[in-house]
Amino acid sequence: MQVSEIQWSKTEKEISRSAFDRAYQREIDSLIQTVTETAKTISDIDQVWQLHDFLSAKRHEIDGKYDYQYSSLIFVFARLVREQWLSIDELEGLEAEKLAKISALVKML
Repeated sequence: MQVSEIQWSKTEKEISRSAFDRAYQREIDSLIQTVTETAKTISDIDQVWQLHDFLSAKRHEIDGKYDYQYSSLIFVFARLVREQWLSIDELEGLEAEKLAKISALVKML
């Protein structure tokens, strides 16, 4: 079965949404903490523009990463696990085949 053809049960959709939202919130919280700490140390205009550039790049990265479409969730979850925004245990309740695909992708990324 192709990844894009995977079916998601109602329970799996709930588990997926919860895990997805948790990972997103963790990354956003981390970003806010980084920005807050960085902003406290800004002492010249070049540092302001560096922070701006950093935030622009982060926004692009985060907007591209957090794509909640069932056809791509296996890949999204693999990336989030690989980047440690999510643990494979937080996806418990998903079908064993989905977890196996995610785990295999984590090793390949």
